[in-house]
Amino acid sequence: MLNITEDAAGNIVYFDKDLNKTFVYNEGDISWILASTALVWIMIPGLGYFYSGLLRRKNALSMIYLSIATLGVVSFQWFFWGYSLSFSDSAGPFIGNLKNFGLMNVLEEPSVGSSRIPSVVYCVYQLMFAAITPMLAAGAFAERARLGPALVWVFVWATLVYDPIACWTWNPRGWSFKLGVYDFAGGTPVHIASGTAALAISIYLGKRAGYGTERLSYKPQNTSYVVLGTVLLWFGWFGFNGGSALSANLRAAQACIVTNLAASVGGITWLLWDWRLERKWSAVGFCSGAIAGLVAITPGSGFVGAPASLAFGVAAGTLCNFATQLKYIFGYDDCLDIFAAHAVGGLVGNVLTGFFAQKSVAGYDGATDIPGGWLDHNWIQLGYQLANSTAGFGYSFVMTTAILWAMHFIPGLRLRIDEKSEILGMDDAEMGEFAYDYVGLEMDTPPVFGKTSIEHGHAIPSLNRAGSTTPAAAGDWNDASVQTGYPLRQMRY
Repeated sequence: MLNITEDAAGNIVYFDKDLNKTFVYNEGDISWILASTALVWIMIPGLGYFYSGLLRRKNALSMIYLSIATLGVVSFQWFFWGYSLSFSDSAGPFIGNLKNFGLMNVLEEPSVGSSRIPSVVYCVYQLMFAAITPMLAAGAFAERARLGPALVWVFVWATLVYDPIACWTWNPRGWSFKLGVYDFAGGTPVHIASGTAALAISIYLGKRAGYGTERLSYKPQNTSYVVLGTVLLWFGWFGFNGGSALSANLRAAQACIVTNLAASVGGITWLLWDWRLERKWSAVGFCSGAIAGLVAITPGSGFVGAPASLAFGVAAGTLCNFATQLKYIFGYDDCLDIFAAHAVGGLVGNVLTGFFAQKSVAGYDGATDIPGGWLDHNWIQLGYQLANSTAGFGYSFVMTTAILWAMHFIPGLRLRIDEKSEILGMDDAEMGEFAYDYVGLEMDTPPVFGKTSIEHGHAIPSLNRAGSTTPAAAGDWNDASVQTGYPLRQMRY
């Protein structure tokens, strides 16, 4: 029997016998957090579509699959021990314990995040953050990692990397929380942690086959997917940042305002930087800048005013754009620029939050009282922000590298696929399924090209070694598939 009642206004009333204290949960607050949970959920497959659109056709489905599979793995991990390791109310300064193992006693008690909502609501909301973070990093597996071991990595990484960083940043017992770091919705636990993990993955996996040649000088295979993914991410980010107020109040509304502004300005800024080089108006450029703006505003969304969010957008759109060149300087193959967008964007956001955080904005919820940032003459705040950022960078990179190399020496868990499978494509080699409608052709049957298809009524051209559209012999099939970017044994209508 739950120890709850309902008052005349329709609020849920919980009486804690141990504390001899009454807690009131407004149903409007609960409704907003549950709606925000759904908004963040849709970001996860949205991220899969965003990544898929940027890759080659032969790897398009693998990222969409990995997004929903990651959600499944982390949902179990969160139930099993993830929530307890992050948000148990008896946690240590770095990580929690197993007090809430299997979601024991996670229901009507007030959450550690806010006494305005019960722990079960806070748990499911935070689950979505825990699920999207390893998926952000898993984009670095694109085109060259085995999908089975990748899901093992997701479970282990969520446990050893995400949970501790979430604990020290958001749990009231965490060292960063006690220090006074401002991180409203995940600058360090989500973006710096995932972006740095992507860097570690890129270094560990090495370069893709054909790196530095024309084979990898390809355009995104589906720009519509990039735009669709951006739309879903931008849409969900209102729950990502607005929901982090953990109540339906003015602070949540302010977080939504600055989120939209930073994304808009970030997209325009990146677009203009790209236009100066090619004199083209790039949809991918705008989408990349919007994502960078969203990343940067995440830690400050509940602390800064609308004018400050313009600075977040400009800084993220500029610095993340130029950070995409780091992979060429340092020689790592981060094909989706996750480090540039998320690690650099998260750092930009943390630093600017130290400058622009305001006591008055944080107080929009009627409860939060902070000293503010540099605008409120709290000069030490920037040091706190840098300390938390540095800790997130270092911990995520070292632990991710350790996990990858531990799996490397465990039979069956090595992540790197062989070159033949890489050329074939992740969708065919690892899944046997494809993102689009393909005609299956057997390897031992030389395909017939340049003839009218009886069934479909049109010709199916191919490329031979010389790059012409003359019929390809059986021995030319591998080269043709590499040049066109289509999977071996498959040809698109």
